Amino acid sequence: MIIAKPEERRVGRTGTTRRHALRAAGAATAGLLTGCSPDSPAVDSPAGIAQAAKRERVLRMRAAGGHRELLDQYDAVLKRHPGQRERLAPLRAAVVRQLAALAPEPAESASPAASPSVSVTAAAPAPGSPAVPAEPSAALRALAATERRTSDAHTASLMEAPPELARLLASLAAAGAAHAYLLTEGSRP
Repeated sequence: MIIAKPEERRVGRTGTTRRHALRAAGAATAGLLTGCSPDSPAVDSPAGIAQAAKRERVLRMRAAGGHRELLDQYDAVLKRHPGQRERLAPLRAAVVRQLAALAPEPAESASPAASPSVSVTAAAPAPGSPAVPAEPSAALRALAATERRTSDAHTASLMEAPPELARLLASLAAAGAAHAYLLTEGSRP
């Protein structure tokens, strides 16, 4: 009597071996994990590379837009409450650097609003800038809320982002949460 190897035992009446079943399950799992579908281009094909680059550009532009709004709000708060300059200048400079990391295009980095070396009191808010509460503590709370919204948007984009951009977005989300803390809780005695 010949005894079959354990991995080659037949499963049911189909004639499928356990090894073949495991291979098929592994291949199906790998397909699900890579997110491939029959109509999507291969990741390493020219079409797949172009599609991934376009998706990354869109995510970067969306994140950079959120940071531009945040920068506008910093400028508006600084214009309305110049006494907060010492407290807000380092946070604003960090937002400028984050914006440069998201959209490192030469035209954007050459603008005065994007330059960290520009004096925060000299920067005027953009037309249509956000309304700033008259009370400094309320203005800081509103700024913290914008930091949180920007941070949440970065976190929400993580699943769509390619690995390198996902790491950047995660870092920016953490920095935004830290800024929100410093603007509210971090200032309490």
